Amino acid sequence: MSKILNNLNEALSAVKTGDTVLVGGFGLVGAPLTLIDGLTEKDVKDLTIVSNNLGESGKGLGILLNQNKIKKGIGSYFTSNRDVGDKYQKGEIELELLPQGTLAESMRAGGAGLGGYYTTTGVGTDLAKGKEEREIDGVKYIFEKAIRADVALIRAYKADTLGNLVYYKTARNFNPLMAMAAKTVIVEVDEIVEAGELDPEAIVTPFIYVDGIIKAQQVLTKKGVVNV
Repeated sequence: MSKILNNLNEALSAVKTGDTVLVGGFGLVGAPLTLIDGLTEKDVKDLTIVSNNLGESGKGLGILLNQNKIKKGIGSYFTSNRDVGDKYQKGEIELELLPQGTLAESMRAGGAGLGGYYTTTGVGTDLAKGKEEREIDGVKYIFEKAIRADVALIRAYKADTLGNLVYYKTARNFNPLMAMAAKTVIVEVDEIVEAGELDPEAIVTPFIYVDGIIKAQQVLTKKGVVNV
């Protein structure tokens, strides 16, 4: 059956107040800008957003942040948006900082059905505080829990009507991992083709992970975010 969705309200119907939401992208690159824009219009709050960073000031997830809809951010690079630091200092948002590789592996573990994993990254630093430590073959590790979410909002280049996904260059960043680690996965794409038109060798995310597809209405260009 086709997984194409007709509008943003339908696409975002799975997102509820208090949900944990995975959002793809590195800054605005590879981010599902159309879905994020729709989320700014949706009456939800107390969201936990798992993303590399929380957009930029007044852009992408930065808009959602300034609407006070984000209760907690889990990510690696919050300093790209100065508003995040300001809100944290005021006690208006909770932040959990994870090294970038740890963030990616935690989502991969969640998608693989694991409870977590041991890593040397962060051992002996503030990031290890409160985490289980274990020595294996003379090397110290800390335990990182897997990350799973209620919903993933991701960005791909092309999809077929079944939901198989192809990505474009660096937009591949966190999106494929997030597609594995959420109960419901909604993807926005530049182009939708019929089943069978995609090269099987180019497919990165199989249709089994995807619940809905919507055509992108906003894209990132050299001039910034523009409507299409």
